[in-house]
Amino acid sequence: MSDLEAEIEQIKQRNKKVESDKAWETSWSRKILVSVFTYLVISLFFLFAGITNPFVNAIVPALAFILSTASLSYFKNFWLKYIYKK
Repeated sequence: MSDLEAEIEQIKQRNKKVESDKAWETSWSRKILVSVFTYLVISLFFLFAGITNPFVNAIVPALAFILSTASLSYFKNFWLKYIYKK
């Protein structure tokens, strides 16, 4: 019985980790953090590339990331309902 209990405990621990990973992947904290890093990297790239108004122009890709992640749940539900029919 001890082996079975240990295995069940391992499964519970794995499930907790999977749940926390999923929560992080779908959190607004992660989306905002990725957007900020995207903005910073693209700003630096535009600055060194000599593009006009690098800090203003870098807003577009950062906002595009936020919009794309915000709309993904809609498209996921559509895909699950109409395309992935399992």
